[in-house]
Amino acid sequence: MKRLILPMAAVLLVTLLLPWLAMTFIPGDAGMAACFALFYAVNPLVSAGMGALAGIRRQWYWPAAMAGMFLIGARRIFAPGETAFLLYAGVYLAIGWLVMAAARLIRKS
Repeated sequence: MKRLILPMAAVLLVTLLLPWLAMTFIPGDAGMAACFALFYAVNPLVSAGMGALAGIRRQWYWPAAMAGMFLIGARRIFAPGETAFLLYAGVYLAIGWLVMAAARLIRKS
C-alpha cells in the first residue's frame, strides 16, 4: 500500500490540483498559458515518469491512471464536452506505455 501513495499523489497533483489552481488563482490569459504549459510540458514528463515506474515495478496501470485522471480533471475543470482532451489523454497514454516498454526492456537486459 505504501508503494501506491507517492505515485498516486503525484498523479492527482499534476492532473487535478495544478490545473485547478491555475484556472482559479491565475487571472485571465495567464491561467490558460499556465494550463498549456501543463499540457505540453509537465503532463508528458509525468506520463513518462509513470511509464518508467510501471516498467520497473511491472504495474501496467500507472500510465492508464495518469491518462484517466487527466481526462476526469480536464472535463471537470475546463469543458465537459471538449473532445480535444481525449486526444491529449491518448497521447499521454501512448507516451506512458512506450516508456514502460522501454523500461521493461532495459530492466530485462
